[in-house]
Amino acid sequence: MHKYMRAVGFSSFESKRKLQELLTEVVINSDRRAITVSQDNVLLGEFCKDFANDLGIAVCGEFDEDEKFTYEYYYPYLNGSGITSYEDVSVERHADKDSYAGVCDDIKVGISLIFYLKNRIPYVKAQTTGKLPVRGTTLTLSALSVSGSVMLPIQKDEEQLQRVKQASANRNNLMAAARKGDEEAIETLTLEDMDIYTTISRRIQKEDIFSLVDTYFMPYGVECDQYSILGEIVGIRTVTNHITGEKIYILTICCNELTFDVCINIMDLFGEPQVGRRFKGVVWLQGQINFPQE
Repeated sequence: MHKYMRAVGFSSFESKRKLQELLTEVVINSDRRAITVSQDNVLLGEFCKDFANDLGIAVCGEFDEDEKFTYEYYYPYLNGSGITSYEDVSVERHADKDSYAGVCDDIKVGISLIFYLKNRIPYVKAQTTGKLPVRGTTLTLSALSVSGSVMLPIQKDEEQLQRVKQASANRNNLMAAARKGDEEAIETLTLEDMDIYTTISRRIQKEDIFSLVDTYFMPYGVECDQYSILGEIVGIRTVTNHITGEKIYILTICCNELTFDVCINIMDLFGEPQVGRRFKGVVWLQGQINFPQE
C-alpha cells in the first residue's frame, strides 16, 4: 500500500485484494486517460480517476502487442491550483520504474526543489518527438501529507510586514546576482547568513524557535521528494472521498514565498486550520509541468 493513500481518503484500504479491486475500477472507469509511445517504441498508458474534487489515484503501465494493458505502478495525486513557479524545470527518470522526478531551482527557496512528476505522458511525448527542452513552461506544485499540525501565526504590524517584504526582495536580487557569479553578492549573502545564525543562536536561549522562524522548507529523510514545511495557510476547503466517506482538508500554503496546495486526511491533522494560521508537517511533493499550448 502506498504510504500516502490515506491522504486522499483511503486509510482503511489495507488488504491487497481491496487495493486490486480499486485499481481495476480506476482503469475501467477512469476520468482521464493518456497514451503515448516512448523512445523504446513501447506504448505507455496512464489512467486517472478522481475520488473527490481534484484528488484521486493514477494507474500507470504499458500496452502489449495485443493492446492488453499491463499495470506497473500507481500513486495518489492532488491536482494543484495556480502557478507555483516560472523557473525552468529539468526532469530525470527514476531508476526502478518508468516514472520521473522534476528539479526546479527557484531563487525564493534557496534549494533545488525535487518533486514527483505527475504528467509524465506529455513529457515523454515531447521527448519522443524531439521537442525538448520546451521553453516557456510553468510549474504547479501540490503535496500530500499524512501528519501535520496547525500553529498560531507570528503577530506582525504593518511596518514589520513591509520590512520583511523588502528584505525578501533584496535577498532574491542578491541570489540572482550570485547565480551569475557576482562575488560581492556571494560575500554579502554569506555575511547575512552568519548574522542570522548568530542572532538566532542568541535568542533561542530564551525564545521558542517557532516564534523566531516564520516559515521553512527543508528536505526530510532520505527520499528526495519529501520535505518538512512550515507555511502560512492562505486558503482552506474540505472535500469528501465518495468511496470511503473520509473528509480531507485541501490547504493552500504560502511557504518561503511559494504557494501550493496540500491535502491531508482530517484524522491526521492536529488542530483547527484557519486562514492566517500556520501548517507544519511532512509532505510528499508532486508537480505538474504546464507546457505552453501549441
